[in-house]
Amino acid sequence: MHFDLTREQQAVRGMAREWALAEVAPVIQRYDEAQEFPREILASLGKTGLLGALVPEEYGGAALDYVSYALAVEELNRVDASVGITMWAHNSLCTNHLTLFGSKEQKAAYLPRLARGEWLGAWGLTEPGSGSDAAAMKTRAVAEGGRFRLNGTKAFITNAGVAEVAVVMAVTDPALGNKGISAFVLDKGMAGFSAGRPYRKLGLHASNTAELIFEEVELSESRLVGDLGRGFVNTMQVLEGGRVAMAAMAVGIAQAALDAALAYMKERRAFGKTLADFNGLQGMVAEIGTEVEAARLLTLRAAALKDAGRPAKTAASMAKVFASEVAMKAATKSLQIHGGAGYITEFPIERIFRDAKLTEIGEGTSEIQRMVIARDILGFR
Repeated sequence: MHFDLTREQQAVRGMAREWALAEVAPVIQRYDEAQEFPREILASLGKTGLLGALVPEEYGGAALDYVSYALAVEELNRVDASVGITMWAHNSLCTNHLTLFGSKEQKAAYLPRLARGEWLGAWGLTEPGSGSDAAAMKTRAVAEGGRFRLNGTKAFITNAGVAEVAVVMAVTDPALGNKGISAFVLDKGMAGFSAGRPYRKLGLHASNTAELIFEEVELSESRLVGDLGRGFVNTMQVLEGGRVAMAAMAVGIAQAALDAALAYMKERRAFGKTLADFNGLQGMVAEIGTEVEAARLLTLRAAALKDAGRPAKTAASMAKVFASEVAMKAATKSLQIHGGAGYITEFPIERIFRDAKLTEIGEGTSEIQRMVIARDILGFR
């Protein structure tokens, strides 16, 4: 086993860290408080190449390996999770679905502009009545003489209101269950295609999350991404990489919580000593630090398996469930260390605490991850 990062991987991590500290850290509190999408920050991010992280070089992408990608996702989320989730949802879900399963024509039409950050991507799977049970979706694409007529709604979609491109799943043959689901690519401005009002959320205030709405949207067969009826199978493959990214997001948030706790403990004084001098608080940060490192190693292991072309579904679920729960635990303990100061918006731990919860829910809840892991351990297929 090799635990050392290559020079290229170290360079990607360093670049992501430097960019986030320079471009995000000084201004993100204002966007968070206003619940405003940071378009200027995303325009700057597009210039780094990170919005084309997984796109092949022939389409203008960075073609990063998954370890490099996970490190970049971690560093962005270490500074701010709203910017982080915007970046990786664009990459892992919409853009990667087109990279893996799109036709040559679709790749040529969409990937270069997505990779440059000229367009943002959204990905529509979840619906108001189908979250963990994704195959129970109601959105329909009915075939009509060489075309499809799309109707339905997707819920809780990252980038929904700011994306120029969306890959969405819809039922094309209800009789076939999850084998009757197909994927389609849609452009902003198509007749009948719209986004709902942004949700007001517990956390991730600077991330755009909304519904995608389809009302009699006419789609040509050229809009079909991958083979007819393979949308659900392809979705599961896309989600494998998405769970690695969500795990990396959780590691970044957990590290941010630890960073905040350490900074506060070294500055705040009580009873003539800094908080860092108290054994009880030392034990808390030792536990957080150990668990953050374990979450990081699980995440990089899942990423390395994907780079090696080996099965990574269970490893991704293990990384995602563990890292997300570490993020929530680290944020809770760090806020406790801050005391009353952690409960006001002047300290970043308040935002970190709110943002952490999503990692236990998105890309499959902790309960779903445990089901995936258990089925593998038990040998179920």
